[in-house]
Amino acid sequence: MQQGFFFPRTPSGQASIVPPPPWYYSGDLLILEYRTDPAAIAGLLPEGIELADDDPGAVAAIWADWQSCGGSFEELLDPIRAQYKEVFFVVRCKYRGVHYSRCVYIWVDKDFALVRGYHQGYPKKLGSIHLTRHFPVGRAAPRLEAGGKFGATLSAGDRRLANAVFEITGPSDDAGFVNAHPMLHNRWVPRIESDGEESLSEVVTMSGVDADIGLTFKGDFSLELLESPTEELVRIAPQENICGYWRQVGVSWAGGETLSRQSLDNIE
Repeated sequence: MQQGFFFPRTPSGQASIVPPPPWYYSGDLLILEYRTDPAAIAGLLPEGIELADDDPGAVAAIWADWQSCGGSFEELLDPIRAQYKEVFFVVRCKYRGVHYSRCVYIWVDKDFALVRGYHQGYPKKLGSIHLTRHFPVGRAAPRLEAGGKFGATLSAGDRRLANAVFEITGPSDDAGFVNAHPMLHNRWVPRIESDGEESLSEVVTMSGVDADIGLTFKGDFSLELLESPTEELVRIAPQENICGYWRQVGVSWAGGETLSRQSLDNIE
């Protein structure tokens, strides 16, 4: 009997690209909230999902430097399997009268994070991601105090997509409002016949559990989104900055809930 949460499945399951949930995450997040054209966000929402009632053009650009693992925690002693970075752009939306957060673009730099995201419904792609790190000693790292500066970049396909600079102005009790709801995602897989129909088509929701929030700071930022022949990030370019945040966070993920599933024809 073959085992493994994801491919490749083998007699032992050892080769599976990700272990079964629960999955645990610890990391530093840079969160930059801004406003863009609500019509650009509407164009990224599938049929049946609507713009948020309030502040529909709000976006959160988030850089994350993660360490993650499964329930055995064995990845922590083999860090290449645990450490990764990602950049994701989150908007708010409404589905069946309930407001959610939704990731419309996301890049990661490790294959296990890519596939794990496909299971959750994140539209992940591979990219090159860098974020200034905090260390409590020496002169080569920003201090977590007013005046501390962080830089962040995103590239994909050998092209720079985003540049950001954040400067702390003081401590904060929160990290914004855009990424504060349960997530709403679509999971879909095209049929092997490649006829425009889907073998899997679901709307799902999920939230992290056991959140462990560390130091949180707010500040000012600049964010530049750049053109690319293979990306459309500039469609949601900033028109007005709201606020930036730097936060330490830990969270667990143990599964989600299917809200709707397209009825598919039986195939004999």
